[in-house]
Amino acid sequence: MGAVLGINCFSHDTSACLLIDGAVASFAEQERFNRDQHTKAFPDDAIGFCLAEAGVSAGELEAVAFGHHALIDFARGARDAVRRCAPKRLAAQAFVDGRLVLREQAFRRRWGYRGPVFHVGHHKAHAASAFFAGPFDTAAVLTLDRGGDFLSTTLNAGEGNRLKTLAEVANPHSLGEVYTAITWYLGFRPNADEGKVMGLAPYGSSRLTSELRDLVDLRPDGLFRVDLAWFGYQREARLLSPRFLERFGPARAPESEITTDHEDMARAVQHLIEEAALHVARGLQRATGAANLCVAGGVALNSVMNTRLLREAGFEHVFVQPAASDAGNALGAALWVWHQELGHPRAWRMDHAFLGASFGPREQAEALAGRGLRFEEVRDPASVAAQLLADGKVVGWFQGRAEVGPRALGARSILADPRRAEMKDVVNARIKRREGFRPFAPSVLHERGAEYFESYYPTPFMLHVQSVRTEKRAVIPAVTHVDGTGRLQSVTADFNPAFHRLIEEFDRLTGVPVVLNTSFNLRGEPMVHRPAEAVEDYLGSEMDALLLGPYLAEKDRSS
Repeated sequence: MGAVLGINCFSHDTSACLLIDGAVASFAEQERFNRDQHTKAFPDDAIGFCLAEAGVSAGELEAVAFGHHALIDFARGARDAVRRCAPKRLAAQAFVDGRLVLREQAFRRRWGYRGPVFHVGHHKAHAASAFFAGPFDTAAVLTLDRGGDFLSTTLNAGEGNRLKTLAEVANPHSLGEVYTAITWYLGFRPNADEGKVMGLAPYGSSRLTSELRDLVDLRPDGLFRVDLAWFGYQREARLLSPRFLERFGPARAPESEITTDHEDMARAVQHLIEEAALHVARGLQRATGAANLCVAGGVALNSVMNTRLLREAGFEHVFVQPAASDAGNALGAALWVWHQELGHPRAWRMDHAFLGASFGPREQAEALAGRGLRFEEVRDPASVAAQLLADGKVVGWFQGRAEVGPRALGARSILADPRRAEMKDVVNARIKRREGFRPFAPSVLHERGAEYFESYYPTPFMLHVQSVRTEKRAVIPAVTHVDGTGRLQSVTADFNPAFHRLIEEFDRLTGVPVVLNTSFNLRGEPMVHRPAEAVEDYLGSEMDALLLGPYLAEKDRSS
C-alpha cells in the first residue's frame, strides 16, 4: 500500500487529503471541524479524520506532501522586497516561512512521523489538483489565484503523469487581488465574499465596464499587467489607492444599502476578470493546441468566468476542480508527489466530491434526542423529502459522506421547491439570513438537463453558469437569476444515488426534475459537519423539516 498525506497549512482554508495507491481515500477541510470559516489553523483534525477514515497510521505513510515551498517563497519574497525597497516585507516573509518550518516540525512530533516530506509549490499544487484529478490524459492547465509563492497565475501543459510550467505571472499583478479589492470596496469581506460580487453583477449596468477595463493591461504574449496606480494591496496598505477612491467614491460600509453604483461596479469588475481570464486562456490554447483545459485556484470558483472559458477560449472541454481554492492544495500536493515525484501512473479521476466524513444512525439519533426533538425513522428519506418539498416545505438534507469544496452537492444541503418564486426570498431571509440578491442553485437530473438549460454542459460540481431556457424560467423562478441564468448542478445516479432519487421523486410529484439547493449552514459559519450542527441550524432557523440520515424531524412534531 502506498499512502501519501497531503497538507495545506500555508494560510487560509487549511485541509488534509489522503491518497491510497494514488486514489483519494479521504479529504477534508479544517473549518468543518473547528467551525472557523476559512480557518488558518493547522489541520490536525482534518489529518486525524483522513487517517482514521482509511485505517492508516502516520507510521504507515509513504510520504507527506505540504502544499507550500518555504525556500522558494522566501527567495521570491526577497527579490520582491529588494525591488520595492521594503525591508519590512522581507522580515515578514522570513517570519511566515520560519513559522511554516516550525509547523512541519511540530507535525512530526505530534504525529510521530519520521518519513520523507516533500514541499510542493503553491501553484504547482493548484495545477496538480486540477490536472491529475481531471479526466484528461493531456490538457492545458491554468491556475488563477490571489497569490502564493509570489505568483498569481501559471500556464501549464499536462500529459500523462507529468506537468510542465510554460509561463507565470508574478505578484503583485493578480486578477484575484483585483477582484478581492473590489469585493472590499463593495462592503463585503475580502478573500471570503467574492461570490457575492459575482451574484450582484447581473443587477448592474455596463456604465463602468469600459473604464474599469483599463485597470488591467492584456498583453500580446497572452499574459497581463495590473495598473497598480489604482491599488494599494501591493504596499500592504488599503486595498485600493486614493486615486481609485477619488474617481469612484468612498467604499460602501458593510451592511449598508446597495445602490445602483455598487451594482454597476460589481458588473464592471466581473466583466474585467472574465475578459482577462479569457485572454490568458486563449493564449494558453494557442501555446498548447490542447482540446482540454483544467483550472484551479481561488479565482476558478467564479462559475460565470468558467462558463465563458468553456464557450469562448477555444477548448472543447473544461474541468474545474471542486475544491479549487487553497483547500484543494492538500489534494494537489499529494497528487504531485504521487505522480511527479514518485513516478506512478494515473489510475484515478475525481468523478465526485463525496470524500468527507459520514455519521451513522446512532450518532444521528443521539443528536436529535439530545435536543429533545421528536423524530421518526423513515424507510425512504428521498421520497419523504420530495413530498415535503412539493408541499412547500424547506428541508435540511444530511446524508452520506460530506462533499469537499464550498458548494453543497446534495450531501449537506438545504432544499426547497424551485417552482415557488417566493422561495428565493424565504430561504435568503428566513433560513440563510443573507442578502436578498443572492441566487440559489438548481440541482437537475443530468439526463433532463438539456430540457431546462441552453447549450447544456454537465457540471456535477456547480462550477458553471448556464442560461435557463426561456420557456422554463417561469417553471423554476426561484433558481433563475435576474439575468436568466442558473449556477446548476448536474446530478447522476452513479455518484449520488440518494439525491438523484430525491429529485426523481420530486419530478414524479410535480413534473419538474429540479430542486433548489443551497449549502447547509447559516450565515457566517462553515457547512455543517456533525449531526449536532445540523440539528442546531435546523432549530436556529425557519427550516420546516430535517432529514438526518434515516430520521425525520418536523417543526410541528417537535417538542
